[in-house]
Amino acid sequence: MIIYGVALLAACLLAGLYLGELLGQLLGVQANVGGVGIAMLLLVLASSMQRFKPLVTGASASGINFWSAMYIPIIVAMAASQNVVAAVDGGLLALLAGVGAVVVSFALVPVLSRFGPQSEPLPPLEESNTKTGGGA
Repeated sequence: MIIYGVALLAACLLAGLYLGELLGQLLGVQANVGGVGIAMLLLVLASSMQRFKPLVTGASASGINFWSAMYIPIIVAMAASQNVVAAVDGGLLALLAGVGAVVVSFALVPVLSRFGPQSEPLPPLEESNTKTGGGA
């Protein structure tokens, strides 16, 4: 039954990629415009439809859950590789803008960590292992 969940996901992906290509052509862009995002929206819509409930419940939901967990890392990696290629083609200014954004993001980590209520620090790792019965 797991294969049915993956089959539904694959059908949504193919439809989304096709619609993304079609949208790109309509906009005059020689690229897929949001095909994977459209695919995920189709999957959400299909998952909530009564007709597809047997495909998204029980054991078949494992296939959808697996690919849902894989979705974000894959999309981030795809977007990052496209951004690097575009930055290298764009020249030095695009590379400097990318590096500058990363440096500013790293510099803001300590500032952002000060927001919110102060909480108790976590106990040392050795102490928590002895309490739970675990060990190294």
